[in-house]
Amino acid sequence: MTVKINRAPVLTMWAAVVAERLGHTEAEALTLGKALAGLNAQSKGRRLGIYAPRPKSGTPSGPAEPQTPSASVDLMGRAIPVVRTRQGVRAADKGEAMDPSAVRRYLESKFGEHLAEVRQAMVDLARSYPPSELADCAYGLYERFRPQVPKGERGWGVAGELDPALLHRLHKAKGGKSA
Repeated sequence: MTVKINRAPVLTMWAAVVAERLGHTEAEALTLGKALAGLNAQSKGRRLGIYAPRPKSGTPSGPAEPQTPSASVDLMGRAIPVVRTRQGVRAADKGEAMDPSAVRRYLESKFGEHLAEVRQAMVDLARSYPPSELADCAYGLYERFRPQVPKGERGWGVAGELDPALLHRLHKAKGGKSA
């Protein structure tokens, strides 16, 4: 069984699972995962020429803005901007705290009936690594199981096929144990 899905929700869920394994609450992890997938999409979009590069501070397009220190969480090689709320850390989107329930609805809409099965396979894979090792290899693991875009298909956001069995094989290759 494979799941036909775009890479963005797969990365969102994997990053959330990784963030939880690294000690974040589910709500924190959901927002961190969504932010990471968004940052990756922006970077790729700029490389492909879909999005214009952001002007640098102090360029002719405007004066340098004062740099205010902002908090961030490192996740899968990216610094995710965060804000602290009464409910805990939340990834920030334009300075505003992301809503974990919106991320949950997004994942439910994209994965549909496969959400629980795929999430559990990701959780099992994440648990087969000690947190420090997972922090170092999480993106490389994603590159191994992310949906493959069908040959001949091109374009932004083309759905590929995610194979949950591959997640299980990666888990078993690691020894199939929780660390």
